[in-house]
Amino acid sequence: MTEKMIQKNFKRTELKYVIDHDTYQKLSEAFKDHLVADEFAQSTITNIYFDTSDFQMIQNAIAKKGGREKVRMRTYQANPDLSSQAFLEIKKKINDIGYKFRTTAKASEILEAVETTKTVEHFGDPKLADELNRLHQIYKQLQPMMYIYYDRRSFKGKENPNLRITLDQNLIYRPTNVNYQAGKTGYPLLEPDHYIMEIKLVGEAPSWLTAILDEFGIEEDSFSKYAQSYLASQQIKTGGGGHV
Repeated sequence: MTEKMIQKNFKRTELKYVIDHDTYQKLSEAFKDHLVADEFAQSTITNIYFDTSDFQMIQNAIAKKGGREKVRMRTYQANPDLSSQAFLEIKKKINDIGYKFRTTAKASEILEAVETTKTVEHFGDPKLADELNRLHQIYKQLQPMMYIYYDRRSFKGKENPNLRITLDQNLIYRPTNVNYQAGKTGYPLLEPDHYIMEIKLVGEAPSWLTAILDEFGIEEDSFSKYAQSYLASQQIKTGGGGHV
């Protein structure tokens, strides 16, 4: 797969919706006059989320404490390994505005940087380094705690390329064997034939978009893949099902 170009830092609003297959088909038809396929229109995404051994970071995010940070390693390769190109991403939210810092390196290098508490300087992005060093000071030891995989379709606005809409399906999560070597195995995060739609934009949503969402009665859902995976994994521990 062609390597993705990297935009290092983002400040934008992200809106999330859980939709069924019927709604997905209706939206696909309604959007076709306003959206075009993104440069990487279809991709497979593998995320490894870092946290403390007792999931303190995601618990703080769920409780809306601090900056609700998340630290993850992401790759778009179909069958990644430790030599794969990957992205180290740190997300945080302040006053409902999302900020994302990211850089790219080999997966093995990212693992080493996050799992050690040494000052991170060698990735060439001082903002990301400052964020990671700050999180190391707060949480001390970070380690791989959750594997999440899904297939994604990506679109952008015909008239506004800063508008992006993504549709994720086939989501699975795994709270054990959190590495690439274990493959695409785990628990389903959504009910069958359901999708997560994310709208990512800077500024106000265009009128055509709000009109389409209103027409189909689609309401925003504060769905976090990592938070939902964590909550579902806790249910499994206590003898419940794998869904929340």
